[in-house]
Order: sequence, then structure tokens, then C-alpha cells
Amino acid sequence: MKLYFANTSPYARKARIVLHELGLQDRVQQTLQNPFEDSPDLAAANPLKKVPCLITPSGKAVYDSPVICAYLDSLTTSPQLIPANENKWKILTGEALSDGILDAAFAIVMERRRPDGQKSDYWLGRWQAGMLRAIDAAEADIGIFTGTVSMAQIALGAALGYLDFRLPDIDWRSGHTEIAHWFTDFSARPSMCATEPPKG
Repeated sequence: MKLYFANTSPYARKARIVLHELGLQDRVQQTLQNPFEDSPDLAAANPLKKVPCLITPSGKAVYDSPVICAYLDSLTTSPQLIPANENKWKILTGEALSDGILDAAFAIVMERRRPDGQKSDYWLGRWQAGMLRAIDAAEADIGIFTGTVSMAQIALGAALGYLDFRLPDIDWRSGHTEIAHWFTDFSARPSMCATEPPKG
């Protein structure tokens, strides 16, 4: 298998964390790609030209990150990141909430890169408010993100890691004591350390 990724992409980081948590990293060739540059291989695999993109043993492409992570989880029976029991929908909802935090953070980063005079304060404020509401919800339902490692936890770890990496001026920890403590502990996992984006 082959995984196209960018080492600063939080979406690709989700998939790479899953590889480590499932012990699959030796079965997947991780190929660095810059989706903002011309990349014929990536474009041929994924018409959206986005990372991550996984090529399966049969040569089929799987994207985007939630689908890739679910596919990888289907390859093993233990550990299981998406449980096949009554907790499945709770875990997937926690993943969706965390992906929403990440989507808002990514939108803010992209908007801030626009030239002065083209940035929208309205959308920047709207995305940040939604992102913080989602962290409020995670704080209020911390149980989804504790216990056996799951896709909800991996998605939240990738999202909060991206906030620290790209938006350190946003004090998401304020008023979110339990999530902040959880993230400190989760960040020490080998899978998080191995996939940390480059400094600078």
C-alpha cells in the first residue's frame, strides 16, 4: 500500500497516527507530496489532488481521511479504533466533531494567507467561534475522548495539534481544562510524537 501525505497536513497526520496505532506503518509506503505543487501522481490517484490519499493493494485509491482511517481500521481486529458495537456511532460522532474543529482551523489558516484587503473578518470570526463551540462540546462530553484509543481521540489529537502548530495565538485551552490535560497526555503517545509536523 502507498499513502500520499504532506508532513504539515493535519488530515494526513490523522491517517499516519492510525498507521502507528494499528502497527501498520511497515505495510504502507509513505510518500511525501506537496498538494500545492504540480504532482501528477497525486492528481492521477485523487482527482481532488488532496492528501491524504491511500493506494490499496489492488491499486484502488481511497480518500479522504475519515474513509482512509476506516479502511485501515478494517485491516486489523485488535486494536479496533471504530468499535463494532453500540459505541460505534458515539465514536464516529466524536470524530466528526473533531474534524469540524480541524476544518474550521484550516479555513482560518487559509483565510489569513490571503492578501490584506481580501481577508474576511466575518468568516474568520465565524470559523473561530464555531471551532471554540466544538471544543466546548468536547469538554462537556469528555468521556467520548477517554479510555481505549479510538478514532474520536485520534481526530481530536490531530485537530488540537494543528491549532498549536498553525494558530498558537488562539487560546483554545482557556475554559477547557479537561481537554487541555487530555491533550497533554495524548500528545505523549508514540504515534503523536512520530507524526509531529516539522518545526519552523
